[in-house]
Amino acid sequence: IQAGREIRIMVQPDRLSDEDSVILSRDIARKIEKELTYPGQIKVTVIREMRSVEVAK
Repeated sequence: IQAGREIRIMVQPDRLSDEDSVILSRDIARKIEKELTYPGQIKVTVIREMRSVEVAK
């Protein structure tokens, strides 16, 4: 956190809904505000995605 201005949290899409990811990012941001001292702002991003890759030969 000292050097960065952004926190990215990757979650499994089958374990967390879109609404829950909003709540999670808000909760983490509030916890950072209460427990840490830092200059400026810290952006909290929750990434909830499913990737599927196939290779054609």
